[in-house]
Amino acid sequence: MYKVADIFCGAGGLSYGFSMHPHFELVWANDIDRDAILSYQANHKEAQTILCDIMQLHCHNLPCVPIDILLGGPPCQSYSTLGKRKMDEKANLFKEYLRILDLVKPKIFVFENVVGLMSMQKGQLFQQICNAFKERGYILEHAILNALDYGVPQIRERVILVGVLKRFKQKFHFPKPIKTHFSLKDALGDLPPIQSGENGDALGYLKNADNVFLEFVRNSKELSEHSSPKNNEKLIKIMQTLKDGQSKDDLPESLCPKSGYINTYAKMWWEKPAPTITRNFSTPSSSRCIHPRDSRALSIREGARLQSFPDNYKFCGSASAKRLQIGNAVPPLLSVALAQAVFDFLKG
Repeated sequence: MYKVADIFCGAGGLSYGFSMHPHFELVWANDIDRDAILSYQANHKEAQTILCDIMQLHCHNLPCVPIDILLGGPPCQSYSTLGKRKMDEKANLFKEYLRILDLVKPKIFVFENVVGLMSMQKGQLFQQICNAFKERGYILEHAILNALDYGVPQIRERVILVGVLKRFKQKFHFPKPIKTHFSLKDALGDLPPIQSGENGDALGYLKNADNVFLEFVRNSKELSEHSSPKNNEKLIKIMQTLKDGQSKDDLPESLCPKSGYINTYAKMWWEKPAPTITRNFSTPSSSRCIHPRDSRALSIREGARLQSFPDNYKFCGSASAKRLQIGNAVPPLLSVALAQAVFDFLKG
């Protein structure tokens, strides 16, 4: 069994694929967010969770188990001042990542982040990051992966950087994309229609799982977290007026909000994959998140579905805390593909 640790673990999306693989064992995970750690504990009971600032992680509070694979990547704000004389607290998170890498000395690490990281400071920042890993004896491979290509019903590009110790002779290969893409209708069509402010948990599922994606997520007998935020009458009217794919610019002047970016107050497409899910997936004034069939903001269950979390995955904390965990997560189906690619590499 290969031993796995996860830093900046959040609710455990990146850990998911490794926890489900028979040849990996989650040993420990760390995050500073209490609600996220509670969610991680609820879903990955085999791992020891450590709730603290990463700067407080040391040999004495880590399990005395050699780690083969280190997962995780610092928040994207961590890099904005790298290389500058004045380092802020978030920039130090990347230094802490390197410190943990030095402490754990894994055979392989999987580092995930936003695609924008590659273009910061005209690409010089990404090169600095790669150099820091190479100085520690790792050979690197990186790729921009779209979660859509791995069974997730969402367009979500992320840069994945994998480092392997130089002693390995074989090359790491990223998982091959699958041919099937899933739409909102494929992913959410079995959930009962609800209105703004309504809870649909008691209504249950509309139909049996009729596609591969639903077969993956439908592992719970009871529906949960299917409640839509209650909105004011004007916003409800806006949501009902919009057609699939339309935004505030398509509204009549009497309804058009005077502020907001182009993808705000915008309806999703029923027959297309979702745009990138963020923590604001229940806030039409902040993102494209209006349900095309029901003309309302998305429920927590729908946000989790669009990230490919199974229906029995538990999220702890307030509604806003749950949305934050979901929006920040690596989609579980992407982690399943990455875990298999890591195993294929390690077995040679």
